[in-house]
Amino acid sequence: MGKVATADALRFMTECLKAVGTAAKAAEQQAELLLQADKLGHPSHGMNRLEYYVNDIMKGACQPNNQPKILKESASTAWVDADNVLGATASHFAMDIAIKKAKETGIGWVTVKGSNHNGMAGFWAKKASDKGLIGMAFTNTSPLLAPTRSKKAALGTNPISVVAPGSNGETLYVDMATTAVSVGKIEIQRRKGEPLPNGWAQDPDGNNTTDAELAFKTGCLMPLGGAEHTSGYKGYGLAAMVELFCGISSGSKYGHHIRSWSHSGDGGPADLGHCFMALDPECFAPGFGDRLAESMQHWRQLEPADPSLPVLAPGDKEWEAERQSEESGTVSYVKQQLEASAALAQKLKVTPMTVL
Repeated sequence: MGKVATADALRFMTECLKAVGTAAKAAEQQAELLLQADKLGHPSHGMNRLEYYVNDIMKGACQPNNQPKILKESASTAWVDADNVLGATASHFAMDIAIKKAKETGIGWVTVKGSNHNGMAGFWAKKASDKGLIGMAFTNTSPLLAPTRSKKAALGTNPISVVAPGSNGETLYVDMATTAVSVGKIEIQRRKGEPLPNGWAQDPDGNNTTDAELAFKTGCLMPLGGAEHTSGYKGYGLAAMVELFCGISSGSKYGHHIRSWSHSGDGGPADLGHCFMALDPECFAPGFGDRLAESMQHWRQLEPADPSLPVLAPGDKEWEAERQSEESGTVSYVKQQLEASAALAQKLKVTPMTVL
């Protein structure tokens, strides 16, 4: 592991995106999205994804300087065409609409078509939570999830995120894929040359595999819950629900029609779908924030099964990682990430990051 000053990491990612023609604001927003994932302890969605975005722009599969637009709207809903901009640009545009409508009517629900990968779903739900609203964010992704009884991927990891503000500075933060694990965890086990736990992935015949190399090549993750007998059909159902809200509702590509993650840019625009919701809790029973905060405190005080591992409330792990990052003014990256970033800097002729 190596540490990099937070400001330097943000500068580097912004300059890389600008080097391939991205306007300053769009580059800054995308870099801020990636940096926040690294600060919260989710490196799979941080700088790890930078080269993916750069390649899409260089191949013309993403047009970062276009402008999203509203195609249809009502008092509480909107349908947005992202016009193939970066995911951060489209998502800021859409969630801002959802927040405005929620402040006016109590709820804002916005679907987006024609977008690109928009990073950590929780980033967008928290944008609404920071305004005193319950935020929800969904997105579809490349086919990686194998429905139960199937030996072929047909849905994406399709993340779900809900973030809600409580009293006394509490924030409930839920951000999860609908697969058993993210594809990034398969990649890490593969690099280490270690086997996978049971229930993570399938081989080409649809059977459980612990072979990380084979699982990576098959590109077929188990749904949340694993096999059918351990309730994998629930993860399958959640992934289908996300697809309903995203690709199917927005008119973007959906499920099996989405290009492969491993062929970024080669199959043309990603045309991903997103869905954003903002809800005003003041529309319901008074005392929402107090009840949420009391619940989170109660969960933390439960007797742990292992005294060395206290019970956490959803979001505690992320907030602690962010606190440590902000106190040190740094973010940490594995050796392979630092090497890949140095190579990207040379390729794009930007100043590389300084490893502390």
